[in-house]
Amino acid sequence: MKKVLSLLLLSTLIISCKTAATKNSDTKETANSREEDMTVYFKATGNEPFWSVTIGKEKTTFTSLIPGKESLIFDSVEPIKAMDANVKMYKLSNSTATATITIQQLECQDSMSGAISPYKAVVEIKYNSELELKKLEGCGKYITDYRLHDIWVLEELNGFKVFITDFQKELPRIEINSSENSFMGFGGCNAISGSIFYEKDLLRFSKVISTLMACPPGNKEDQFIKALQSTTTYSIGDNRLTLSNPSGKLLVLRKVD
Repeated sequence: MKKVLSLLLLSTLIISCKTAATKNSDTKETANSREEDMTVYFKATGNEPFWSVTIGKEKTTFTSLIPGKESLIFDSVEPIKAMDANVKMYKLSNSTATATITIQQLECQDSMSGAISPYKAVVEIKYNSELELKKLEGCGKYITDYRLHDIWVLEELNGFKVFITDFQKELPRIEINSSENSFMGFGGCNAISGSIFYEKDLLRFSKVISTLMACPPGNKEDQFIKALQSTTTYSIGDNRLTLSNPSGKLLVLRKVD
């Protein structure tokens, strides 16, 4: 009987260890997957024949159903930007092929699904041994940084620490929905909401609307909203979201959930 109990106990311990190891492995895979996803900031697809391209911080990958061009990987490069429109051109090459990817901010409809995307993408690609480029057209979108998806409470405004007395009620906060590119929250006096515009290294808060309650004298809500609307770049670290523009740091917000 003692042997049986010992065997049962040993089996339970082994199963528990395996379960814990599996959970740890799953957690690591999820974290690694998120880190990998974060490096990809633009995706586009097209049809007839099907193709897709992903642009990341390190690699740009082209896949397709075109014979001989099923998968091509390039080192990512900085884009050439148009002066008078939101158009970016990436000129890529590796030891066997060259490609040019042009991204234009222009409403684009998928030829099969009918889905609407905010960007048109054109890919021109060929092997070094070929004389003619293969030109492909499709639709794409930027992948908003998932780390923005949270609730953030204001800590600093225009370089100065803020206090509840600056707003008479409670500190401003914003809740960002990165999957829908929207936000909502409290400005320090009124409820606020709006949209976010995201591209690589670019973040803007736009279409900001608020309720119309009169604010007490000294309330800094207008300064907060003005700084929010002036934002063009961001950084995340130490559970803080820092919003800036070329003039400098505008807002520092602390993650609260």
